[in-house]
Amino acid sequence: MKKIIILCVLLSSCSKMLDEKPNSVLTPDFYKSVQGVNAALDASYAGTRTIWGCEDYFSMATVATDEFMKGNDGNSNMFLYAPTYQTNDGKVEALWKNCYTYINTCNAVIDFAPDVAEIPAETKKRLIAEAKFLRANYNFVLVQFWGDVTLLDKFQDKALTAATRHPQADVFNAIIKDLKEAIPDLQPAPTTKGLDPGRANAAAAKHVLAKVYLARAGGKSKVATDYKDAYNTAVDLINTAPGLGLAMLPDFGNVFAEGNEANMEVLWSVQHTSSLAYNGSPKQDNRTPDNMLVHLFSPLYEKVDGMARNIHDGRPYIRTIPTLWLIDTVFKERVNDTRFDKSFQTVWYCNNAASIPKWPATLPPGAPAGAVPNGPKFKLGDTAIYMPQGNRTAAQIAAAPYTLIPSRLYNPRLSPALTKFVDTKRSDMNAPSIRPVIAYRLAETYLVAAEAALMDGRPGDAVPYLNAVRERAAFPTGNKAAMTITVADVNLDFILDERSRELAGENTRWLDLIRTGQLQKRLNLHTPDSRANFISPKHLLRPIPQTQIDAVTTGPKYPQNEGW
Repeated sequence: MKKIIILCVLLSSCSKMLDEKPNSVLTPDFYKSVQGVNAALDASYAGTRTIWGCEDYFSMATVATDEFMKGNDGNSNMFLYAPTYQTNDGKVEALWKNCYTYINTCNAVIDFAPDVAEIPAETKKRLIAEAKFLRANYNFVLVQFWGDVTLLDKFQDKALTAATRHPQADVFNAIIKDLKEAIPDLQPAPTTKGLDPGRANAAAAKHVLAKVYLARAGGKSKVATDYKDAYNTAVDLINTAPGLGLAMLPDFGNVFAEGNEANMEVLWSVQHTSSLAYNGSPKQDNRTPDNMLVHLFSPLYEKVDGMARNIHDGRPYIRTIPTLWLIDTVFKERVNDTRFDKSFQTVWYCNNAASIPKWPATLPPGAPAGAVPNGPKFKLGDTAIYMPQGNRTAAQIAAAPYTLIPSRLYNPRLSPALTKFVDTKRSDMNAPSIRPVIAYRLAETYLVAAEAALMDGRPGDAVPYLNAVRERAAFPTGNKAAMTITVADVNLDFILDERSRELAGENTRWLDLIRTGQLQKRLNLHTPDSRANFISPKHLLRPIPQTQIDAVTTGPKYPQNEGW
């Protein structure tokens, strides 16, 4: 397989996060040194920014699902499964290339570290374990999106012109082997004293292992014990979490609170940095390793009277909007379940005195007390936009002292905005976020345990794990008892809906629906803009990038996925 080896490697200094500095030496001899092993490992970590936070992965994992659909500025043909979505898609190519680039740097650590005598044995074991954790994650991305893929398990310093695709079963076995070998040698948890945020740890590896078993169980390479193994692995992590200083936070709203990304619910986060050399630049294209999530859910609020673009409300890329099903059905109950209000913005406050609208000369029926003909509808700091759930009459809309957009009128320009990735500390409006991206958290471990139990034929065992997540969602104003479910409520649709309530927008949904065989069904039910274009089995996998196929010039042609 033709490989593009990264042009720089990154060195670490232990501070509050993984901190990288450039080095341009890439020979195998360099990797056989202490400096080279550390450089390769840090490069392997840096690559995670090309997945968690980057627009390519977001586009492939979040949009064109039952949760989110194309927004006004959605710039990818895959958002609609359009005929123009082809094997030369830039986002597909970038994610594929990045995964293999950083698998190769992981291989450098795994291949060369054992022979570096200057590294103490225990340190060496930990470094190799971290590389195996990272390699497992990159391979997990590949196998979920593309199915059969090439296993690259040795460091390559030269381009290859021949390649084959390994069966999905072999890839899953390699991932499981890496994780099982890594767990004993990793630090126990992200809470371990002295462990930098973003470092691999055994708790995160167990979480990923449970997800791997669950994903394999839903595909062609399933093993009879996969659901049981997924359940046991997830439950083991849940049961040992308290002793590791891990727990679900009492308040769902604090999980994604800005500046709180190292809380005790977070199992692993991907660090971003203000250094433009490694975090991209507003002037670069969106396939640099920026944390772009801060921009991708923001609607065109700035086009509404009384509003101007601002740091808090974000730069309105509006790549995606929530489906009406997500807003009105999944999040229908908002009294006892507080997660919608803690996940989405529906109110914008006036910050532009120059564009405050005025009442007409003749006030509409139902205008609020104090409304003055030809007078301003509101003042700075007042509500300028409100997007409530449900319906409002034309008369109610006309009489509102702000722009009133009920859910039946949500549209690709103006819809509620996901707030999990808001970053008010950015250097300017156009800058990417420097917030860490939470990749794995303990609440999902509970949901993995619940799904595995159900699919293993034990729905009763799923109940306590679902209830733990649901009852937490009632904090502080809801009624926990009203959130409690029984075994009669437990089925696959309920668990998928619960995953939406808990994990909306967290870059898991396309993979959830593929794993459970529900993508086409749920697109047909809930996603009007893309369902007509969906073709099965073609769109159940992503296309192998055309650049990969063209690069194989020796031996058999590199196979493409069905339908592409």
